[in-house]
Amino acid sequence: MTDFQKYIQRYLDNIPSENWLDEMNKSGQKTIEIFSGLTEEQSLFAYDEGKWSLKEMLLHLSDTERVFQYRALAFARGEQAGLPGFDENGYADNSYGNERTLDSLLEEYKLVRKSSQIFFQTLNPTALGNIGTANGNPISVETIGKLIVGHNYHHLNIIAERYLPRL
Repeated sequence: MTDFQKYIQRYLDNIPSENWLDEMNKSGQKTIEIFSGLTEEQSLFAYDEGKWSLKEMLLHLSDTERVFQYRALAFARGEQAGLPGFDENGYADNSYGNERTLDSLLEEYKLVRKSSQIFFQTLNPTALGNIGTANGNPISVETIGKLIVGHNYHHLNIIAERYLPRL
């Protein structure tokens, strides 16, 4: 197993069932539920120095999902050019997430997730098997969809373990 395969497997292992499209809905609802229950003050909490606040994490989820959506769209439509990677920390550093309201970040997350759901639910099944190259690694459209779900669950686990107990 390559390092890339190990990297993505850690996210795929977070998906609780085989029905990843259903889990896309469930993980979205769980995320909305958690963040809807926070105050503005709580959403600025970071569990340690140099770690993202909850606001920054929510925006990270939206940003990452957008990157994954674009990759999936490109490969579903037959893109042959390799797509670049992205520096999640650089994106977070330039997001100014803490300057936004929690409500605006939550609304953005909801819209990004709805867009993913519509896109993946309406894809021709053949397109799910299309493979493209992102960050120098081959990956299928379906795997990208699953990564959206697994990545979201990964961060839900971090929130449950490291953030919520300290709020």
